[in-house]
Amino acid sequence: MTEHPTPAPAFNADVPHATTERPLSETARQALLEAAERRAAQAPTPAEVEHGGPRGPEPTRYGDWEKKGLAIDF
Repeated sequence: MTEHPTPAPAFNADVPHATTERPLSETARQALLEAAERRAAQAPTPAEVEHGGPRGPEPTRYGDWEKKGLAIDF
């Protein structure tokens, strides 16, 4: 007869951005809950439009910077 291992208890399931591996102190729990409330209340800022930037994919993300037809690898 094989025994099934009991699953480890999940801690902090009700606290956003908290680890489920170990319990939190009451101070840490309160701080995380307050931070989540501040994030929820904060209005998302719209992305600014870039004037005069490079055309095409973001060069810092894709690794090449194209200037006057020449691709430069950083």
